[in-house]
Amino acid sequence: MQKIINVSNRLPISYGKVIKKSSGGLVSALKGLGSDFEFTWIGWSGVGVETENKKKEIEKKLATFNCHPVHLSKKDVEAYYDGFSNSSLWPLLHYMTVYSNYDDWWYEVYEKVNGLFCEEIIKVATEDDLIWIHDYHLMLLPRLLKKKNPRLRVGFFLHTPFPSYEVFRCHPKRYELLKGLLGANLIGFHTFGYLRHFRSSVLRILGLESDIDCIKHLGRETHVGVYPIGINWDSFKEALKSPEYKKQLEQYSSNYKNKKIILSVERLDYTKGIPKRLQAIDKFLADNRESREHVVFIFITVPSRGEVDEYQQLIEEVEGLVGRINGRYATLTNSPLHFIHRQVDFIELCALYSLANVAMVTPLMDGMNLVAKEYIACKPEGDGCLILSEFAGSAQELFNAVLVNPYHINEVSKAIKTALELPDKDRRQNMQIMRNTVISNDATHWGKTFIKELKDKSDFLEKKISPIDFQSEMVSKFKSQDLKALFLDYDGTIREFEIRPEAATPTADFLECLKRWQKRKDLDIYIISGRKKDFLEQHFDGYGVSLIAEHGFYFKPPGEAWQTLVEGFNTDWKKKILEIFELYSQSTPGSSVEIKRTSLVWHYRKSDPEFGKWKADEMLGDLTEVISNMPIEIHKGNKIIEVRSQHVNKGMAVGKFLQEKNYKVVLCAVMTKQTNRCLAIMMILFGQ
Repeated sequence: MQKIINVSNRLPISYGKVIKKSSGGLVSALKGLGSDFEFTWIGWSGVGVETENKKKEIEKKLATFNCHPVHLSKKDVEAYYDGFSNSSLWPLLHYMTVYSNYDDWWYEVYEKVNGLFCEEIIKVATEDDLIWIHDYHLMLLPRLLKKKNPRLRVGFFLHTPFPSYEVFRCHPKRYELLKGLLGANLIGFHTFGYLRHFRSSVLRILGLESDIDCIKHLGRETHVGVYPIGINWDSFKEALKSPEYKKQLEQYSSNYKNKKIILSVERLDYTKGIPKRLQAIDKFLADNRESREHVVFIFITVPSRGEVDEYQQLIEEVEGLVGRINGRYATLTNSPLHFIHRQVDFIELCALYSLANVAMVTPLMDGMNLVAKEYIACKPEGDGCLILSEFAGSAQELFNAVLVNPYHINEVSKAIKTALELPDKDRRQNMQIMRNTVISNDATHWGKTFIKELKDKSDFLEKKISPIDFQSEMVSKFKSQDLKALFLDYDGTIREFEIRPEAATPTADFLECLKRWQKRKDLDIYIISGRKKDFLEQHFDGYGVSLIAEHGFYFKPPGEAWQTLVEGFNTDWKKKILEIFELYSQSTPGSSVEIKRTSLVWHYRKSDPEFGKWKADEMLGDLTEVISNMPIEIHKGNKIIEVRSQHVNKGMAVGKFLQEKNYKVVLCAVMTKQTNRCLAIMMILFGQ
């Protein structure tokens, strides 16, 4: 049986004197998979832990539930959960930038806690397991895991929306969060819109182009996909057959006899649009006087994050609106708005769903919103109507609902009237179509689909190249006493690309490697680059390496002066090409021209990526028309177009040194278009 290590912020239990299984959304969604997979859970126990004895006590008790706790102190929870996750990320992911706050300390703890999760996973995970990480609390975790073990099979599912690039780029840690997510083999979203926004952010923030379902980076592939989550249909099916449900339904039917019921069930959160929903109800009651006697709005808000100031203000606003509406429209025989601010029992909720003539689900922004699907599941006769926000992820599937813009108060008000007056035939037809969708695409289908995709797509590039086997072979070769050469390309190999090329300086780790390699008498190291000689000399002089600049035109042996490798070539072509480059630079904001001895380079890394690519393709067409009979060649690289002399290239430079020295082993590390990183490694073994 396939083992799944399920990783979420909270464990699926409520820890106390008596440990109980939780009934949270994720637990409920995965309930139907228990017979097909072996689940191990990793997460916070919900208890702030300060002592070692307490940690051991919790670990021992939770082991029987196949749960591994990540121990957090109260301060950790305050900064990681309340702070960074829910006061910084949550509002931004839901387009609520005005509520998004940031504190460096929050991020430090968020990074620390993601590291604690990583340590716990590494203790229990094997390469045969599938690791499934859930939600925005753990966005750094995939990358941390891959650093520990590149062969781990890691999936990540985001249960919230992913906002547009213009919103996501507002976050101070946008780079780190995106890089963290790209550690996963598979990232899942509820809708294609969220996936599209993610790819746009990766393109515009990290500069990584992608296919519609795959992002190639650092020699790896991160697949992306759309997996709309569903409800646990079996739980609802069983509930609708239970005597408790029938008893509760009879009681509610008696309580609300001869009333039209409009039901609203939401967690108390500013993303749910509760005040605007109440404003629409106010508008409906004002415009439809005849409905005040026989229409009842049952308004259930489940308490949420009461310790956060914004939520305390929200409940005060909601209670004020409820009071004003009832005060304005109540009659002697009917109070139009019944407000319940508490958790509602599952059976009780099913009975309300079944009884309600209309359900109002109008969040301002929501990843999916399962309330809409739960309501439909409890309508086997199709005798209901759903008013659904177009900004809920579920609107992508439930398009037979009455779709509304939740910001448009008049539209929502009119939708209430439309829903109440919809002919029975249309009502039943719409509900039946949506019910078929809800039942067939339930939580079990969602879970199995994601797990299958993760398993199928975990044959990532590192495994195909087999770096561990390659490393083992190279270690044996390099242990020999034979003379060896190591040719290292710079941009994209030694150093990953940066938006500003001057920022792509060698890392301290790489320079430390050069110091160690410098001591070997059997190894010659060459750094070969298209960069100018001043850059290479500034960063590598004194490390005992040979420098090759401008694609092989200049050469500098260790401790000696620069010399040219190519003599007597024509550069008359540069004037004409420079005119074209400068013309495109003027019409492409963020682009620039670099003039070298043997080439001209047009950089567009700082331009809008889509606009820059369009202008680059246009430029290639213009260049092709003018280069006939010129001794030059065109190279389109990573956000550059370079025109250079045909007599100068890296291959010719490498060939020259191979001819001059009797190397027994040669290792070339180069960047290719396919990998964008030093994953295409060619080993040439030869002997005299």
